[in-house]
Amino acid sequence: MFKLDPYKVTFASYRSNVLKDNLAFIYERMIEKYPEYKRELLFKKFNSTVMGKIQYIFHMIPACYHLATSRYFIVDDYYFPIYAIHPRKGMDIIQLWHSAGALKKFGLSTVGKPFGPSEEYLKHIKIHGNYSKVYVSSSEVIPYFSEAFDMPSENIFPFGVPRTDYFFSEEAIDDIRSRFYIAFPKLHRKKIILYAPTFRGKSHDQDEFKLPFDLEKLAGNLEDEYALLIHLHPYMQADLQLEGKFAYQIKDAFVIEELLAITDILITDYSTVFFDFSLLSRQMIFYPYDLEDYIRSRDFYYQYEDVIPGPMATDTNSLVQLINAGSFNDERISAFRDRFFDYQDGKATERIVEHIFK
Repeated sequence: MFKLDPYKVTFASYRSNVLKDNLAFIYERMIEKYPEYKRELLFKKFNSTVMGKIQYIFHMIPACYHLATSRYFIVDDYYFPIYAIHPRKGMDIIQLWHSAGALKKFGLSTVGKPFGPSEEYLKHIKIHGNYSKVYVSSSEVIPYFSEAFDMPSENIFPFGVPRTDYFFSEEAIDDIRSRFYIAFPKLHRKKIILYAPTFRGKSHDQDEFKLPFDLEKLAGNLEDEYALLIHLHPYMQADLQLEGKFAYQIKDAFVIEELLAITDILITDYSTVFFDFSLLSRQMIFYPYDLEDYIRSRDFYYQYEDVIPGPMATDTNSLVQLINAGSFNDERISAFRDRFFDYQDGKATERIVEHIFK
């Protein structure tokens, strides 16, 4: 009933209700360089409650229309309507995967794992199918994306991760520092620790989350010099009860690139934000408190202990010791960065936009 529009580009995500991260960088560059293209936005953060699923069904009605009529359909994660259709001839479905590098298994690499899809489900819906192009951070990870999406490696391009261009703009980093300290003036002379754990659960069904360290002990040892920011995965709904003297949960006020830019020490477990953070050459500490359980439920593409570019803490005491010791190995981080980023020039967005539209 509807023809494909050769000048229509649709950006879609169910990670967020607003345009941000990789999609925002591509969107803004496209407006600048290729203003003749018409743009549509399909942003609807998925909620796994019954009402949320009903709302998402109504969201899929316009999604199907835009999927049928767009020359380019660009996503940054799993997006169900893509997998339930036969793409029209002459259209591109482009995946700007939301994380850099490759660590946790995803997509078809998780079949047979509690986290992954069942063989029966895949008979009806081929998840991560129908992509014509995928953009990743380095040649190193192409085989893993090829496996996860069951697609030819020649359609996967190691041109970089658009949102990491942010770290190469001194003006942007100066601006975010100013905005952050306006919002949190009491932290102006504090060193910033960011705790950014990965999502735990399946699909959008969050496992119960509690801080895996003794916050009171952490504060008692560090609050004179440090402040702790806590940023949870977009799918996590936990509302932590914090007093706001040492630890602060950051939800919507700042996006993850902005928080990383002002962070002195990153603490994470399996979240791939540490790939992004390696571009800043700063201290990072790994706190994999449930490593064996995570391997059983999802697993990794690499041996976790071998690939991480920083020391591991196993409890609150060892975490405090590593922070106070200033454990930092620049050569180790540099080698990691070179392995997982083919380009380190702040021009990933430019490369990808030119490759798509030129």
